[in-house]
Amino acid sequence: MQWLGVRHTFEIIAMRPADRLEMFNRLRAANPNPTTELNYTTPFELLVSVVLSAQATDVGVNKATARLYPIANTPETIFALGEEGLIPYINTIGLFRSKAKHLIGLCAMLIEKHNSQVPSDRTSLEALPGVGRKTANVILNTIFKQPTMAVDTHIFRLGNRTGLAPGKTVLDVEKKLLKNIPKAFLIDAHHWLILHGRYVCQARKPKCHECIINDLCEYSGK
Repeated sequence: MQWLGVRHTFEIIAMRPADRLEMFNRLRAANPNPTTELNYTTPFELLVSVVLSAQATDVGVNKATARLYPIANTPETIFALGEEGLIPYINTIGLFRSKAKHLIGLCAMLIEKHNSQVPSDRTSLEALPGVGRKTANVILNTIFKQPTMAVDTHIFRLGNRTGLAPGKTVLDVEKKLLKNIPKAFLIDAHHWLILHGRYVCQARKPKCHECIINDLCEYSGK
């Protein structure tokens, strides 16, 4: 079995409940106030940044929005740029043309249907152009403090590798994370897991020797 660049064949063993609790106690102790690495000052800025982050790095998105947000950081001002006016600010990011189209449509819908405010419910969020389940989960969790789990490649890999939430699909892993993570940790869990997956539990060369949950992890390749 191969999980996202991990070239080891192994049987996934589910992590024990006591180990899950200890895992999150350690992650919280190491980083009591985790947050996204995307730069933003308003819910709308975060929404735009998350839409831009698809198949792009947070660093790349932050560089683009550092140019964009001083000029346009509301639905009205970005909509006024239009697709061609927006592209020069985001053309260093992958899929910038389709993202520009989505963002202009997103701004139009926010203005027309939501009084230019970012909605706080999943149905409304996922109806916006360029917004899928993962993006909606990020907004619901980070802005509205709802216990959601935005499963990206890092969290998918970590959930399977550690045994925290084994699953064959993104939705499988999301549902198991929501079930397996102790409730006291659910609000911040998304940020702890994505940071741990990004910097420690990496795809090809996981830094198991640096990992604070090494002894709890079920990964057979460590």
